[in-house]
Amino acid sequence: MALALGHDGVGAPKLKGRCRRFARSTPIATSDFRAGCGSPSRAYDAPMAWPQFNHVQLLRYAGLFTFACVGIPLLRYDALVEEMLVKQRPGYYVDLWLACYFLFGLVFWFLTHNLGERRPTWPERIGQIVLLLVLNATAIAIGWISQSGLCALLLVVVALVLPWLLPLRASAIWMVLQNFSLIPVFMSVQAVTYSIVDGTLQTSIERINTFTDAFLQSSLYIGICAAVFVTSVVAKQQAEAREDQRRLNSELRATRTLLAESSRLAERMRISRELHDLIGHHLTALSLNLEVASHLVNGQAQDHVRQAQSVAKLLLGDVREVVSQLRDEDSIDLTQALQSLTEGVPGLAIHLELPPRFSVDDPKRAQVLLRCAQEIITNTVRHAGARNLWLRFERNDRRQMAIHARDDGRGASHLKPGNGLAGMRERLAQYGGRLDIVTAKDQGFALDAWLPLEGAA
Repeated sequence: MALALGHDGVGAPKLKGRCRRFARSTPIATSDFRAGCGSPSRAYDAPMAWPQFNHVQLLRYAGLFTFACVGIPLLRYDALVEEMLVKQRPGYYVDLWLACYFLFGLVFWFLTHNLGERRPTWPERIGQIVLLLVLNATAIAIGWISQSGLCALLLVVVALVLPWLLPLRASAIWMVLQNFSLIPVFMSVQAVTYSIVDGTLQTSIERINTFTDAFLQSSLYIGICAAVFVTSVVAKQQAEAREDQRRLNSELRATRTLLAESSRLAERMRISRELHDLIGHHLTALSLNLEVASHLVNGQAQDHVRQAQSVAKLLLGDVREVVSQLRDEDSIDLTQALQSLTEGVPGLAIHLELPPRFSVDDPKRAQVLLRCAQEIITNTVRHAGARNLWLRFERNDRRQMAIHARDDGRGASHLKPGNGLAGMRERLAQYGGRLDIVTAKDQGFALDAWLPLEGAA
């Protein structure tokens, strides 16, 4: 009942008071108890703290753990050598087994060390496919050497990374084909049989699986691979959704900063107009009335009137100076907005270079600059396959704001502008600006944009 009362406005003070009295009389963990009493729902509903791992890291560690478990039979090295000799196979096959096992782990570690961070270039994509073939070959070799289903467990590990390296349809086909490639391995499995002939124990080696048995066994492991494959696909989709959410959040924060700057600018303009139209006019009228009064009085009263007239003129001058300062500083600062836009982009290091005081008078032109920066970053992440993006803003002598962007991505031999670049060109052209793009295959992407400014600060 005390907990239930702690959630409404009447019972909460009583509950806190009881907690404080109990804490004073109890010498253990008083600070933790008070924290829990201050917020009962936090004390009882707070989730257990877990290490912060993303989807890719969890998948990678799960694959490495499965790989480690597959290597447990190798701990019986001497027994495996004896089994090979009993099956009339060379003992060094165990060494080949060990070499294939460590090669599989090394390739898997290399493939997953930067999984999902950025879009690979075509040479990198070809290299990934070659490494996938190495994983399949080593897994099949382990199955043939060990005469067991360990190869199928290793192919489960391969199915874990397929959605991240290949398109969805291609990765699904790869998963099915790699499992059916185990049919010859299962058909080659041999067993030692013992028989007594004329009182003598004799051994023979026979194959125990037919084609049908091997096909059914391969189909069985496809179900396990499919479960892991779908889990990896879901993790990839969630990672992409998180990246979209991060991008939208950064754009929202940048737009919010721009809106706050625009609101600040509008408020300064309103205050300057009110000062000029109201206080300025009233002070001007007061100064004129004091001028008339100075001619209507004599003696000591005239001295006081002239003194009041000089104070009114000084006050009018101060008001005009404040109004001028408010109008002179009515520019939008884009520094914070651009920094919010470029922070936390995964797989891409953005090197941002801004003028010492980056401000623009026109809110619409500031919006154009912000949208251009957004489009440059989005295109680099989605299409360039770059690790670095250099983004520089500068003013030139012709009162233009210049944007210079270049990356170290794969580039393109023939550029086909999409909707993003077309929209950027249209925004710049609306204010008399222009856009130049230079790119070549394996030479990155370079973009230069110029936007005329009116009254740049």
